Amino acid sequence: MWKAPNRPKHEVTQAYNDGVVAVYKTTDIAQPGYKPKQSLGLLVNLRFEEQRLGINRLYKSRQRQVEIDRVIRVQRAKEISSQDVAVIEGKQYRIDTVQIVKDIYPPSLDLALVKIEQKYEVVL
Repeated sequence: MWKAPNRPKHEVTQAYNDGVVAVYKTTDIAQPGYKPKQSLGLLVNLRFEEQRLGINRLYKSRQRQVEIDRVIRVQRAKEISSQDVAVIEGKQYRIDTVQIVKDIYPPSLDLALVKIEQKYEVVL
């Protein structure tokens, strides 16, 4: 007889089957006294699940004059912040908001992504 897996507090299991996102930290690589030059340093690679961009989130972002392009769910990583850049399939996105998702196993974050027009240099 099949038994459902035992999850803490009857949480829902989250799958991350839509792809891989690389999260980069932005750093200033310019010499002191020169114009700032931003580049990217790899922070973490994570699998993600695409989430629905709800109408409330869309219109609230437009009130702030930000156009959210997509929302993804990743496993919780303490080092991810709204100052970072996400790269999916070669496209760069600025992380607009980081939200903790409750009652999901494993612990997860929702990242609201805004498309970047100006591309950053990637530092290996």
